[in-house]
Amino acid sequence: MKSNFLLIIVMLCSCLASAAVAADLPSPQEALASLVDGNARFVAGESAHPHLTIDRVLETGKDGQRPFATIIGCSDSRVPIELVMDQGLGDLFIIRVAGNVCSTDEIGSIEYGVDHLNTPLMVVLGHTHCGACTAVATHAEVHGSIPALVAPIGTAVAEVLDAQPGLEGDALVEAVVEENVWQSVESLLKRSPDTLRHIEEGSLMVVGAVYDIETGVVEWLGEHPQQSEILMAMADGSTLAETATSRD
Repeated sequence: MKSNFLLIIVMLCSCLASAAVAADLPSPQEALASLVDGNARFVAGESAHPHLTIDRVLETGKDGQRPFATIIGCSDSRVPIELVMDQGLGDLFIIRVAGNVCSTDEIGSIEYGVDHLNTPLMVVLGHTHCGACTAVATHAEVHGSIPALVAPIGTAVAEVLDAQPGLEGDALVEAVVEENVWQSVESLLKRSPDTLRHIEEGSLMVVGAVYDIETGVVEWLGEHPQQSEILMAMADGSTLAETATSRD
């Protein structure tokens, strides 16, 4: 009985701590506005470089991390996410993987951000001229573990070519980059009940975006065009194919 009582107390304290952390965080809309403003500063050459001092290191080391957004982006060295969003230490919970794909490891990491750290915003960030998307779209030869890593991008290529037969070259890659963002969002929504729960509660917004490596500008794509259909499909246990509508 005593051990059970202590367990309940520990769980209650944990819940209260999570609630306190969440109370300090912005709304999903405010979190998105912070990223939009940060990228605008970066592009204008007016970055504020917040939270980059040793004081911030000491603060986060003592008090823990309270990021306001979870972002999954590509590993490309030209896309340093904190810099292009003009954010600092402890501001963003970042997952980076070639092709910004959402498979088991990535989804688990995202869930840590949105469910454990209570970030109100989740962003899937693709980028122009993505090497992973280019490799899959052009059937380039890749080796080692790379084929398995980028395999999910094949679905994006198929979607694009189904909608626009004959598309090729840079136009094909550009379309695949955006569609791959939506595929990653879709994978997250279909495989993460925790993420769905936060969306339904209104405590989380999931959006797609594409970073232009030639201009530094982030194009904000908004929520998945089929988010409502996906949520309904997952709620009633049916498959996405039974309820999905074609994307515009």
